[in-house]
Amino acid sequence: MTQVCLVGSDDVNLRYELLSRETARNALATYDLQEPFANTVAVDTVSLGAAVALLNDLNWYLVRFADAAFVRDPSISETEWLSRNLAAAIRDDDIAPEETGRFLKVYGIVDPDRTSDADDEGPTEGESTPDTQSVEADGPPELVEPMLLTRTGDTIPDYDLQDVDETLIVRVTESEFGA
Repeated sequence: MTQVCLVGSDDVNLRYELLSRETARNALATYDLQEPFANTVAVDTVSLGAAVALLNDLNWYLVRFADAAFVRDPSISETEWLSRNLAAAIRDDDIAPEETGRFLKVYGIVDPDRTSDADDEGPTEGESTPDTQSVEADGPPELVEPMLLTRTGDTIPDYDLQDVDETLIVRVTESEFGA
């Protein structure tokens, strides 16, 4: 299965915006909608071509409500995603899949239960821990601050914009990398 993941803009609720409009709702009606990250919508499609076609059908909404659209095709990579432009270029045979791993956009992934101002060391001597810190936050992890990287070998440089739990790697076109 080829996956599509749409990342909503900070100022909108992407799922609401897509499902509140008839054309987008109809385009998504046959898919099981998932939310792998905060303010995202993800679906499984049958092929890279079907994924690109779905993104084309949703283009009007993506321009207005989404920051990014990713495609992950297991025949290209089990773990890395493709940008929408790169997925379309591969589908159209403009770029060979084996030529796609150099230019990357890497997102940090932060779990929702992480607090931005809390240390992992816990309270200092004489300090109590508020009851609210022991309650885990609900919801999926959040994608944060993308960073452009170039792969020069088998490894990529570490994500260093902030402390994150994991990273999500998106392969991009050379023009997207330079933009």
